[in-house]
Amino acid sequence: MYIPKHFQLDDKEIIYDFIENYSFATLFSQHNGEPYATHLPLIFNKEENALYGHFARPNQQWTDIENQQILVVFQGPHCYISPSWYESMKAVPTWNYVSIHLYGKMEILEEQQIIFDSLNDMVNKYESPDSLYHLRNVEPSFLEGMSKGITAFKIHITKIEAKAKLSQNHPVERQELIIKQLESISSQDHIQIASLMKKSLQNNK
Repeated sequence: MYIPKHFQLDDKEIIYDFIENYSFATLFSQHNGEPYATHLPLIFNKEENALYGHFARPNQQWTDIENQQILVVFQGPHCYISPSWYESMKAVPTWNYVSIHLYGKMEILEEQQIIFDSLNDMVNKYESPDSLYHLRNVEPSFLEGMSKGITAFKIHITKIEAKAKLSQNHPVERQELIIKQLESISSQDHIQIASLMKKSLQNNK
């Protein structure tokens, strides 16, 4: 990923938070000699420096993915930035965003307990705390049948690249005008980018 120095994100805890909060990712590999991508939720295990997930078994991407260097992209909040917000005709529109790229090697999982644990972690992550649904309460025979329809995997992370493009290359006064405009737009992405820009300004003071 192309990352100019002022957009580089190095804080591991911030990076890990983004992976946790924007965990629906895009997984790229080579399949039959061509680029191939699957969109899927992933669980990050910080202690193992690894990602867990699963393919639908009919998705043939898994059949030749082991031993490849693969790329996983986590896309954070993003939004359009208009030069009109800081009243300048000597500027062009741009886009602010956060993106995390993880590289690694994939291991196809065969052990049933590991597969169950990874699925259980995913359910626990996305179900609300007061949900009555728990994977351990699902009929074992039904769960076993459904498990035959997936291919579970573990990605051993070898490299992380992170980019937070938040108008850091503009003067502080201009950044503050952009934040003000973003906060006036009732969109989650705009509000989140404004919050990230505020944090960036505070950290650079």
